[in-house]
Amino acid sequence: MFLLRLFKIIHVVFAYGLDEFLLGHERVRGLRALVRGVLFWRDLSTPRAVRLRRALERLGPIFVKFGQVLSTRRDLMPPDIADELARLQDRVPSFDSALAREVLLRNLGLPPEVVFKRFDEKPVASASVAQVHYAVLPDDQEVAVKILRPGILPIIDQDLALMRIMAGLVEWLFSDGKRLRPREVVAEFDKHLHDELDLMREAANASQLRRNFLHSHMLIVPEVHWDYCSREVMVLQWMRGTPIGQIDRLRADGIDLKKLSRYGVEIFFTQVFRDGFFHADMHPGNIFAAADGRYIALDFGIVGTLTDFDKHYLAVNFLAFFNRDYKRVATAHIESGWVPPETRVEELEAAVRTVCEPIFDRPLSEISFGQVLLRLFETSRRFNVEIQPQLVLLQKTLLNVEGLGRQLNPDLDLWQTAKPFLERWMHEQFGFEALVRNLKREGPQFAALLPELPRRLHEALSNNQGDVMKQAYIQLMREQKRQNWLLAVIVGLLAVLVLLR
Repeated sequence: MFLLRLFKIIHVVFAYGLDEFLLGHERVRGLRALVRGVLFWRDLSTPRAVRLRRALERLGPIFVKFGQVLSTRRDLMPPDIADELARLQDRVPSFDSALAREVLLRNLGLPPEVVFKRFDEKPVASASVAQVHYAVLPDDQEVAVKILRPGILPIIDQDLALMRIMAGLVEWLFSDGKRLRPREVVAEFDKHLHDELDLMREAANASQLRRNFLHSHMLIVPEVHWDYCSREVMVLQWMRGTPIGQIDRLRADGIDLKKLSRYGVEIFFTQVFRDGFFHADMHPGNIFAAADGRYIALDFGIVGTLTDFDKHYLAVNFLAFFNRDYKRVATAHIESGWVPPETRVEELEAAVRTVCEPIFDRPLSEISFGQVLLRLFETSRRFNVEIQPQLVLLQKTLLNVEGLGRQLNPDLDLWQTAKPFLERWMHEQFGFEALVRNLKREGPQFAALLPELPRRLHEALSNNQGDVMKQAYIQLMREQKRQNWLLAVIVGLLAVLVLLR
């Protein structure tokens, strides 16, 4: 089975002319003429990025999803390829309803007609790893039942093994291969994919996000019905709304699109800076609009998390961009460890200025914040910037948010919408109120440590004193050995002189 899959991949690679990605390398360039001669019948007039996208679609849902992940790594991918891969759509035929019943029986212990008051065997949505069915619980609550695709794990593991082999070839063939980190990209994809295969993890993500926005006037998150959840089955509150991409329907429903676009920006920055926990898969298929003008979030397989350290430096960078303080952007990158410590601030500042300064002469409403980040990622290559995975997810989500916002309101000024939020957040983090809040949070720990402080201080001093004495003794012994060696050399020289006389 493994060999059959490998042969199919090889066939697709040559059929779509993807061999030019490899045969352009100096180590195997001599094979290019041979391959072109043997496969003379191929039509390679279509751009390489389009051929790559079509090849991934031909190879199936796992490779499609991998292409979607690659499209977010614009720090690694050429712009034409990243743009084309972003067009990949995860449309997958649904699996048989009999298989869905087997999964439900295995996980819930009873057939669906016993567990649910109503269960529609025809799915309402289908993707690469799962599909969704409409159902009604015994207490008349409407729910969405997400069922993992049967037998998907062996297929995924098989394709991932092949991807690791291809990543190794990229590292071996290309001089820039190690910087592109293909093995790490595949490992990152492996992690995200296996996280999506555990629906209990997705249910926990949904529950956390719902708790963060429980009384929000901007966002609705469906409730998780934990009694019906397992690794292969997840049951959520059924949500009714209009897909965010259907602008005409939203207008017909009387929804204020400008307000909705502002809500999207505020929701994003609230998730990032207030919670450090954000929905990282906000494409139009996962976002609906409720009749009351609020957003509805769906599909929580991919979320991003940020530490306080990440949040602080992101806020510093964003505000520095707003204020055109390029030197602060450069120093923040060095302080955060995103660039090597030996990087010259002046050089990085000049590079950032080159990216940002031309766009500031345009009206702010015409500036794409997401595109600025993409340009910065491209510029960062020459400085060996290590793009953190959580920041890549953040950049991808920001692009989605900005794209959705501009679709709803072409005049959306993301900069002016976000700046007051960031300034307020920075004030809350470093003002007097932040000091009081931090003292309250750390107070119990301080109270527990305070009685132990004298003893720990004594132990530390004692240990340090012992270490100092130990180091002094070692230094003394080294000096003694050096003096003994010099004395031996002198005695030897005197002996030679005596013999010569």
